[in-house]
Order: sequence, then C-alpha cells, then structure tokens
Amino acid sequence: MPDVRRDDGGNAGSSDLRHAIDRHFGSLAICTVIYVLVAIVLLGIVPYQQLNVADPLAVGIDATGLTWLSPVIKVAALFGLFSTMLVTLLAQTRIFYSMSRDGLLPSMFSAVHPKFHTPHLSTILTGTIIGLVSGLTPIGVLGQLVSIGTLLAFVLVCIGVMILRRVAPEASRPFRTPAVPFVPLAGAAICLAQMAGLPAATWERLVIWLGIGLAVYVTYGRRYAVASRVLRPQPET
Repeated sequence: MPDVRRDDGGNAGSSDLRHAIDRHFGSLAICTVIYVLVAIVLLGIVPYQQLNVADPLAVGIDATGLTWLSPVIKVAALFGLFSTMLVTLLAQTRIFYSMSRDGLLPSMFSAVHPKFHTPHLSTILTGTIIGLVSGLTPIGVLGQLVSIGTLLAFVLVCIGVMILRRVAPEASRPFRTPAVPFVPLAGAAICLAQMAGLPAATWERLVIWLGIGLAVYVTYGRRYAVASRVLRPQPET
C-alpha cells in the first residue's frame, strides 16, 4: 500500500490523480496475486531451503525436469527484469527531477531535452550509476541494500501520512488513506519488522547512504530548497 508514492515524479495532473491511484491499486492487487501463486507453485516443486538463491524461479523450473520449458521461463524472467529496470530508471529520474525542481538537487537533474521532453541528463547519469553499481556489487548485498532502503521509504510514507493528516487536515486529498492512524501504524510496523530481519552489515550501509544524503542536503539542498526560500523571513526594506 505505501508504494503508491507518485514515483512518476508528479507528472500527472491533479484531476487525474484519483484515477491514477485507482489503477495503481488495481495493478498492485494483480501483481500480488501472481506473486503469491508463483510462490505457492515453487514451494510445491522444491523445498523452501533451496529457494534462498538469486534465481529461485530457475531453480524451481530446473527441478521439474521439463528441459524444453526451462529456457522459455528463464528468457521470460529475463525480459521481466528488463522491464523492472526500465521502470526503476524511469521512477528514479522523475524523483530526481522533482527534487531538482524544488531546489534540493542541482538544476542539471531537471534539465529537459528540447526534442524528447525528458530529463535526459538525469537519465544518463542515473543509468550509468545503476549500471556500475549493479556490475560491481554482489547481487545479495545489492538486494539487501535496495530492500532496506525501500522499506525505510515506506516507513517514512506511513509516518508522513499521519503527520500531514494532523498538520494539514483541510488539504485537498484526491485519495485519503483509510483508518488513520491504524493503517499507517500497521504499515510502518510491518516494514520495520522486515528491516529488523536484515543483517547488521546492511544497516551499516544504510547509515552510510543516509549520511551521504544528509551531507548533500546540508551542503546544497538546505540553501537552495524552494520551501526554505518561501519560509525564510525576508529582510526588511
């Protein structure tokens, strides 16, 4: 539920926001059902102890003995990874675009290509960094780091829902989270429980990344942030 965070960087208009969120929930429900069904089938093929690998789907298919089906499933899974990477790249560049537009990042991240109307510089830089990190980092370490970062984002979203409901109760909300504060508290608790199960080394890497982000904010974002300029007292004339 907390993943409905407008990862498109806020491109959709406010009038379409409710319909977009409804579609997000629908797609999330479909994906959840598919994931659960695939997990049930895998558990019926091989013991769960054998699935703690980087490619559990391939392990399950190999265990069936259907040699003709194995390459088909693996190729399909590979294409699925391609789509996931493209969506991740799209979402991250739009997040950087919004942050840059708010003054939290340099203006190059919000530079738009004159012909294609996309944040091309941000896309190139983000894609390069993702490629280097993916190629040089063990997949287990990378997966744990991505997991803890995503879970932390979900926790912050849940907390943010409760804070905004209190400090801005009259704000326009095309979608309202039901049963506040119970739903956000439950979401935050579940995410924190999953984070607690990750290794200590993953927490250390998270602290390092948070430190880097805080350093960027202190040295650049705090000075140029749009919200800071609006709220900062103006000198008397």
